[in-house]
Amino acid sequence: MKDPVSVATKAAGLPGLRGHDHTGLTVPDMKQAVDFFEDVLGCEVIMSFGPFADDKGTFMTDLLGVDPKAEIKQIIQVRCGFGSNIELFEYSAPDQRDLKQKNSDIGAFHIALYVDDIDAAKAYLDSRNVATRLGPLPISDGPAAGQSILYFQAPWGLQFEAISYPKGMAYEKDAETVLWSPKDPGK
Repeated sequence: MKDPVSVATKAAGLPGLRGHDHTGLTVPDMKQAVDFFEDVLGCEVIMSFGPFADDKGTFMTDLLGVDPKAEIKQIIQVRCGFGSNIELFEYSAPDQRDLKQKNSDIGAFHIALYVDDIDAAKAYLDSRNVATRLGPLPISDGPAAGQSILYFQAPWGLQFEAISYPKGMAYEKDAETVLWSPKDPGK
């Protein structure tokens, strides 16, 4: 099995690709989002900047593909453990929509957070009145056997998944390359 940290970019891929730096998402209220990420999930705010807007030109469209009158009120980068970062945006825009997406919607997404003890995570989320789905659900068949999952939602509807596989997953036994590992890279 290859060391996932030393695996180089495939020759036919994006030149110089080293890994996943962050996922950006737009939130309706930055304070509410930061409170949830910090106080409920235990993430850490690393950086904050903004606002950005262009009242007279097309900079916002040219750079980001949004309405030219869109404004990014604030951008905050958070770090949750030692995975990749999450970049929170608070926008205002004349054509802004509130998607209220479901996991089955095309283009929908969720953020998966690894936890050491999924039952403890469920009890904690329940104690904080965070909306959870069925579970934790242990997976016992197929390549993902060994993991347990639990979906939950932020107050504004963002989908999350708590995931745990303390003894690894079935696919790893024959894998040349493994997925991200929850093991502390410093140990």
